[in-house]
Amino acid sequence: MMFRFAYPTLIPALGILFVAWLVVSYLRKRPGITYSMTSRLILIAGHAGALRGRLPAILRGIALVLLILAAARPQLYNVSRDIRSPGVDIMLSLDTSGSMAGLDFKLDDEPVTRLDAVKKVVSDFITKRPADRIGLVVFGEDAYTQAPLTMDKGLLLGLVKDMRIGMAGDRTAVGQALAIAGKRLKDLEAKSKILILLTDGRSNTGDITPIQAAEALKALGVKVYAIGVGGKGEAPFLVNTVFGRKIVYQDVDLDEDTLKQIADITGGRYFLASDTNKLSEIYEIIDKAEKTEVKVKEFFHYKELYLYFLVPAFLLIGLEILVRVVFVRVFP
Repeated sequence: MMFRFAYPTLIPALGILFVAWLVVSYLRKRPGITYSMTSRLILIAGHAGALRGRLPAILRGIALVLLILAAARPQLYNVSRDIRSPGVDIMLSLDTSGSMAGLDFKLDDEPVTRLDAVKKVVSDFITKRPADRIGLVVFGEDAYTQAPLTMDKGLLLGLVKDMRIGMAGDRTAVGQALAIAGKRLKDLEAKSKILILLTDGRSNTGDITPIQAAEALKALGVKVYAIGVGGKGEAPFLVNTVFGRKIVYQDVDLDEDTLKQIADITGGRYFLASDTNKLSEIYEIIDKAEKTEVKVKEFFHYKELYLYFLVPAFLLIGLEILVRVVFVRVFP
């Protein structure tokens, strides 16, 4: 719930009137009688008498403030949104094998693992797709569905954040990852079915080859965007040795040819992400290529609060009248 004034412009305008009333009340000559020994009357009345004399004005001032606030219509409100869109179903299939521990990517000029860079970029991508259902598959030696297609972006972001190196094994089952993701898309009716495959290695395990899986995905109408991470050659890894933890360079074999075939078979595209900026650009390209027209209707629900100010104001005005009549006598 949020708070607002429906007529906020009344507050400064009526505030000026309130200040003017204070000035007039201060400058106006108070009613009274002429008496030669005024100083003795002050001693008799004391401070309590002076305060009692000002009480009606104080009550009237507070009542005026409350009336100003009531006139501005204070409200509590919330907003609900009805999103109408044909949408896109997107499965993210992300490699968490041991090679994703390579430290050749950076975030904020600090070296990070390939997986940490992927988690950051994928999280940004998920946030930008409020109208689409997105699912998540992680793979290594095995492939697991972390989340079926869902609109719950908070759930997805939490699962991406919790991804760890080797959580599905250290080898790379690309074909298995494609097959698992394809099962989540096959029976769905959507404007477009997209699978984003990200890996930095070569498929070296699994019962189904990447090409067989790609042919099956083509038959299901699923388009694959394949992203190769890092490239060929050596990459730095932080490893434990007898002399403690140190950086060593190891070969990482990225199978670009197979990833290109997967993309070509399914009508998608292949990208090579050599650093964090390039990876971000790739997801931006995919985001723009598969954009959906989102129609959003907003519904505002209000709870009026003016009575909480108006009723006390009337009570204070009534109390002021009572004080003037009963407790504070004014001589003509």
